[in-house]
Amino acid sequence: MAIRALARSKLPFFSPSILRVLAKPSKITSSSSESTSPFRRIDWGGSVCEVQSRSFHDGRPRGPLWRGKKLIGKEAIFVILGLKRYKGDEEKLEEFMKSHVSRLLKLDMIAVLSELERQQEVFLALKIFKVMQKEDWYKPDVYLYKDLIVTLARNQKMEEAMQVWESMRNENLFPDSQTYTEVIRGFLRYGSPADAMNIYEDMKKSPDPPEETPFRVLLKGLLPFPLLRNRVKQDFEEMFPERHVYDPPEEIFGVQ
Repeated sequence: MAIRALARSKLPFFSPSILRVLAKPSKITSSSSESTSPFRRIDWGGSVCEVQSRSFHDGRPRGPLWRGKKLIGKEAIFVILGLKRYKGDEEKLEEFMKSHVSRLLKLDMIAVLSELERQQEVFLALKIFKVMQKEDWYKPDVYLYKDLIVTLARNQKMEEAMQVWESMRNENLFPDSQTYTEVIRGFLRYGSPADAMNIYEDMKKSPDPPEETPFRVLLKGLLPFPLLRNRVKQDFEEMFPERHVYDPPEEIFGVQ
């Protein structure tokens, strides 16, 4: 490109012979001492010159940004904006979902669900998930359930989270340790230790090996409830005999 520009210029000191020399393949000489220098020695047809080495950006977005733009299509973005626009009007929202959401392709619908979960739009995410379950291509997937349940639990929508939980269990799917942890933590924050213990009992039936994190969350959240905590502590010590449980002074919580 540079040689073409020089050929078009009207400057008198660039003759065709010089341009032919410039067009020849170059030999770049380098040494260990010159590797840190911003200049490179280049042999242009017998004459040696030094040029400054620079790295130029080609103008395209780099890795994550480029991939991110490809994850959500225009149709999916349009649906997300429309859902957020009409979420305060139930009638318009249902009309928009019938006309636009139902015609989304599989990948676009999953992208819409994931983006609504990321934005903490739990009401809209739950609606999209229910539409998704009616599609012909839908197959029970524990990760779809996991992301939705975790999002609902983190936003303290425990009734909705348990509805999705029951649907998942009816399809004979077991959540992973992170899902158990977030639901147990959500019930403890919700002020319902009995429900947290129900999830704990369900966790013990899981075919997957237990992990420490749900136990730690329960042991911390059940400090005001020593009877429930002792049950969990006994199970924890049996499953993880090399681990230790910190017991705070009893007088902190008024335990006699």
